[in-house]
Amino acid sequence: MKPTTLCYIENDGKYLMLHRTKKEKDCNKGKWIGVGGAFKKGETPEECLLREVKEETGLSLTDYALRGILTFVSDIWESEYIFLYTATGFTGTLCECDEGDLAWIEKEKIPGLELWEGDRLFLELLESESGLFSMKLEYKGDELVAHSVKKYPNIQYKRR
Repeated sequence: MKPTTLCYIENDGKYLMLHRTKKEKDCNKGKWIGVGGAFKKGETPEECLLREVKEETGLSLTDYALRGILTFVSDIWESEYIFLYTATGFTGTLCECDEGDLAWIEKEKIPGLELWEGDRLFLELLESESGLFSMKLEYKGDELVAHSVKKYPNIQYKRR
């Protein structure tokens, strides 16, 4: 299982989304996702998050929160433990990303994008301001075949 981070940066009712179009061998090719990536040796989840966001967007996060842990299981792609974050504060100027095209997308328009089916499920949880959660997503190819969620309501997230 490969550890990774995934972040949805929020600004003015929009999320910064990455349309993955530039890498040939990419399990996310053609899909819209948040930003993030794989850990480097010795990194904490937060160090990975801050590095990946800076590399992919040019932005430095100033306010972010761990919202969930995802277990992504696939019959064709490497399985991942994904530390899922949201961010509401940042500095810097958006840059071009070598993995795809970045765009600020109004939250209500995101369900109309090409997404992983499991992303639709956890994006709903992010919007509900639920506590920390753990979600398992099992895929055969691009098809979500099973999922489960465990909520931790005692660990609350308050939107600022």
